[in-house]
Amino acid sequence: MARKSLVAEVADALLDRIVSGDLEVGAALPSEAEIGETYEVSRVTVREALRVLTTQGIVRVTSGIGSIVTPLDQWQSLPAILRYRSARGDDGEVATQLVSVRRMFETEAAALAAGRLTSAALDELAECIERMRNGHDGDDVDVFVAADLRFHDIILRGSGNVFLAALFDPLTRVLAERRAQTSRVPEIQRHAIAEHAAILEALRAEDPDRARSAMDHHMQQTMDDLHAFVLAR
Repeated sequence: MARKSLVAEVADALLDRIVSGDLEVGAALPSEAEIGETYEVSRVTVREALRVLTTQGIVRVTSGIGSIVTPLDQWQSLPAILRYRSARGDDGEVATQLVSVRRMFETEAAALAAGRLTSAALDELAECIERMRNGHDGDDVDVFVAADLRFHDIILRGSGNVFLAALFDPLTRVLAERRAQTSRVPEIQRHAIAEHAAILEALRAEDPDRARSAMDHHMQQTMDDLHAFVLAR
């Protein structure tokens, strides 16, 4: 376990250098020996750290050169992409793109879930909204965010399409961090509670078109709130 932690530390340190611009796209990373000396670790640890970055698409091994930094569009780690983009001052664009991605997934998930969700699942959605209200009234952002995320997870998993939930899952950690930031705004919380209630009403009616429309409206409200209350500041 300790060795894995050390590997993660070296991989994270190298990613920091890439994110900061110390190692640009196309640049060769230092040799294994140099990395080992810098971070005082063995070559085995260095190789495993480089394997982590390679698996994530952040670096690739080139014959005669070694490991080089790949273009951002080849990266496969959402947290790493977010870290890279945010470090370059385009956090607003990142947030906007994340909402757009959510819109693609979640509108169709809502349509598919209409008529598929069990009464128990619908009741849990109602409980999520109640917890969101409690979080709002009690100024407890953690409670609010946890209930918000659970609400959307129930719909994704209740869509009947296993690929939707699997594809969306890597976004969950990123969205949790983002929601914790945006959900501190009371106006955004109030809007979200109303939007979630409308989505639940459409799902209870077992109307796919209405559910899709309600979720799409929620995504638009989220985008509008992002620009009005977060990015404008």
